This record gives sequence, C-alpha cells and structure tokens, in this order.
Amino acid sequence: FFVGRSAEIDRVLRAAQQVQAGKPQAIFISGEYGIGKTSLARYVMTIAEERYKLVGFHSLLGPAKNLEDLAARVVQSIIDSKAAKWESIKTFFSQYIEEISLFGIKVSFEKLQRDAHQIAANFLPYLRSVYDQIRSDVKGVILILDEINGLARSPEFGLFLKGLVDQNAINPNPLPLLLIICGTEERRREMLDQHEPLARIFEIADISPMTDAEMREFFAKSFASQGIRVEDEAMGFLCFYSGGLPKLMHLLGDAAFWLVEEEVLTKDMALTAVVTAAEEVGRKFINLQVYRAIRSEDYRRILKKIAASDAEMSFMTSDIEKGLSQEERKKFNNFLQKMKRLNVLRSGDRRGEYVFTDSLSRLYLRMESTGRPI
Repeated sequence: FFVGRSAEIDRVLRAAQQVQAGKPQAIFISGEYGIGKTSLARYVMTIAEERYKLVGFHSLLGPAKNLEDLAARVVQSIIDSKAAKWESIKTFFSQYIEEISLFGIKVSFEKLQRDAHQIAANFLPYLRSVYDQIRSDVKGVILILDEINGLARSPEFGLFLKGLVDQNAINPNPLPLLLIICGTEERRREMLDQHEPLARIFEIADISPMTDAEMREFFAKSFASQGIRVEDEAMGFLCFYSGGLPKLMHLLGDAAFWLVEEEVLTKDMALTAVVTAAEEVGRKFINLQVYRAIRSEDYRRILKKIAASDAEMSFMTSDIEKGLSQEERKKFNNFLQKMKRLNVLRSGDRRGEYVFTDSLSRLYLRMESTGRPI
C-alpha cells in the first residue's frame, strides 16, 4: 500500500538509523492534503520501532493554538503510545492518569493543562526525563508533530522548533530524537515566513502525487489480492478521479470493491463508485459550506463544464464561459466568488485565471460533477 513511496520511506528510515546511533535528526514530510503524509510517517515509525528499537509518539495538533496546547497533546500521545506498556511511564505520568481499563488510559486534561506551560517552557529536558524512564528498553525517540495548521503561522512555534533542535545539537549528550513534522508546503512556507532559520534544520521529504503507472499498480495489486480483475476502462476511471492522492485511491477502491460481481470490476461499477466516494470525501474532508454549496443545481451544471474542460489546477474563465448557457453565464461569477470565499479557488497570476487551492478540492469537485443527473 506504499507503492511509489520507497525513496521517501528509505530517507526517513536512514534518519531513524542515525538516531539509533545517537545522532538527532529532523525531517519535514511535505505534501498536499490527501497525499499520505500521516500514513507514511506512522508506517516508518512502526518499522523504526521494530528495526532500530526506537519508541514513537504521534501527536495530532489540529486543535492546538499555542505551545501549551502542543505540550498537552504531546504528553497525551506519550500516554497513548506503546510506551504506556512500561510501568515506569505509567508511574512518571501517574499525576495525569485518572483510570486504566481495558479501553485504555483516561487522562485528566485539567491537570495536564495546569502543567502545560511549564512543560512547553522546558520541553527538551522534559522529553529527556521521559526517555530516561525507558532508555534501558529503547535507543531513541521519534516525535511526530502532525496537523500543524493552527500553529504554522505562530512565531512562537518556529522559535520553539528551532530551540528544540539547536539545544539538543549543542548538548554534549544529546537526546537521540527523530523529530518529524508533517504538513503541506504552504504550512512550511508559513513557518519560514515567521522564522527563516528553520529552513536550515529540516531535511525535506517531499511526497508527490502517484503517477498513472503507480496508481495502476496499486489498484491492480489490491484488487488481485481479492481475486478481482479490473477492466481497462474501469482502471482509467479509478486513476482519473483519484488523481494520484492515496486518500482518494483508498476511498474509491473501497467503494468499487463492494460493487464487484463475478470477480470483475466494470466501467459502470467504477463510475458508481466515484459517486459513492464523492459523498464520503465531501462528508469527511471538505468544508461543510463547500459541501452544501455544490448541492446547488446551478453550480453543479457549472462544475460539469469545468470538469469537462482540460482544467487541472487552474483554468481561464474565458475557456469555461464558451461552454456555458446564457443562464449559466449569469451565475458563473457568483459561483467563482463563492468558491473564493470558501477557499476552494484563488485568483491566478493572469487576468481571468482561477487556481484550485489544493488537489483534494479539485478532485472532489471533479468527482462530484459525475453525480446525480441534472
């Protein structure tokens, strides 16, 4: 399931191997929404835990707005990780643990928030203290900071990361730490705008959309593992509508799987799967206002015209207007302005040019345009 990702995986694993040898590393995994940054980071973390005796903590920072939120979520991720199997870790964090049951560990967020400022201010020594509890069992730490949207524009966050890496680098006995940040290139640029020296501390692992050949290999192998043959036209639809984004490939493949009859995936089944997957993508990953807006019959007619054009990440209004009816032209500008307000489109460099803000939105609109008949 990581077709076409061997180079990126090897790059991060080499860094993990360096950490095992006592040399701290920092990597920024960059890529578009839906490209598989989180999946790749967790996959590498699992391999590194087994191969290099590291222990991994994966912190989802989506709701985090400041360093105190970051610190609290990192502690939560440590308590929820494999490290919790060690009694020394449970003892170390006992002040925050309310209950241990078959369903996991219940944490007192009130107590955790109370100490979050102090933890954030002394983050490296705190991580060192955690590591000291388990160093007889592991040779280093992987810390994944994921979903950084709420922090990327904060000057504090940039200074925090630079301080963490620099303080560890000059320590005569550095913490064997692999720091992994997952984010889009836009988020990385926002971080650099706030603190340019960050550019020098991270190695970049850039994840690109899968090629047509890689997508075909993925779908062919996945369906073949269940004894299913994919017809050529069906394969073309799967690749066209998923656009090289693993998130869409998985959703589209899953939707298609449940439609298969007699161990053959046909063109009609693939098109039905596109409609089903579009609903799923809309509910899970697209802004609710966008999801509601494109339910408009008028907007869906315009969407069909954009989808039928050669538009990839950008299009010219003059090219789309040629295929619109007089009534659709009256509403075209309203459509464009609403999509801009909802951050689906932005103005391009040329007059009359519009650019999709990310590939996931573009592909979702393409999928949605195949939906219910108008």
